Amino acid sequence: MRHYIGVVHKDADSAFGIHFPDVPGCFSAADEMDDLLSNASEALSLHLEGEPLPEARPLDVIREDEEVKEDLAAGAFLLAVPLISLTGRTTKANITMDAGLLAAIDQIAKARGLTRSAFIADLARREIEGKRASAA
Repeated sequence: MRHYIGVVHKDADSAFGIHFPDVPGCFSAADEMDDLLSNASEALSLHLEGEPLPEARPLDVIREDEEVKEDLAAGAFLLAVPLISLTGRTTKANITMDAGLLAAIDQIAKARGLTRSAFIADLARREIEGKRASAA
């Protein structure tokens, strides 16, 4: 999975803002730190949808970028953000798990009006993006 390094800014009375030195024009924001990674990952996916993927420079190279150095000196910090490229095409996958866990998944998915597959896919996406699902 490809990750892009984001530069995160936070002023005293503003949301967290993030931009990507390797993806010009792509930015995102979140009022809460807990939402930043997921919002940034979604912004990357939408910004790069159907586009050739730009090179994702390694962290040590990004740190040496002059603009990034200035941002860091001003209090910014770096965040590795996963690019989840959704294709819109589904694929069948066989998985194995404990029968009790599968029954619990089916029960919760049904209560939320989802299929088992949709429920598991949503949980996986949230985990990759660093956003934990809320308790039911």
